Amino acid sequence: MFPLTDPSRLLDEMFGTVRETPSVATMPMDLYRTGDHFVLNVDLPGVDPGSIDVSVEDRTLTIRAQRSARTEAEVQWLAHERPTGTYVRQLTLGRGLALDTVEASYSDGVLTLTIPVAEEAKPRKIEIQHSAQPTTITSEASH
Repeated sequence: MFPLTDPSRLLDEMFGTVRETPSVATMPMDLYRTGDHFVLNVDLPGVDPGSIDVSVEDRTLTIRAQRSARTEAEVQWLAHERPTGTYVRQLTLGRGLALDTVEASYSDGVLTLTIPVAEEAKPRKIEIQHSAQPTTITSEASH
């Protein structure tokens, strides 16, 4: 169904371009298709689930989340490598997706978005009508 030699073409056709907006931290993601759905898994370890915001405007999907720094006064840092702050990722979505029925869940530090393929974009068989009667062509000029 899709050419295996150019997987980026599928992503470009269904999701358009993928771009990251400047952010304090990165959001690694996996994207795959299963049946009539695309599934997007985004790693957001240590993020407060209440800070996660997913929105779609026009064809731009925006994921925003916040990981707060520890604020205890008695903390003496020995190593501080885990980024804190705001995470933002934007995906420009292609046509053929049912954006009004996107489902989202967050479990074990992973945000999962399930994006269905729109009905009009699904492959379908077109039935050919035929008649059992042979068609006779006659000319009005010859009587």
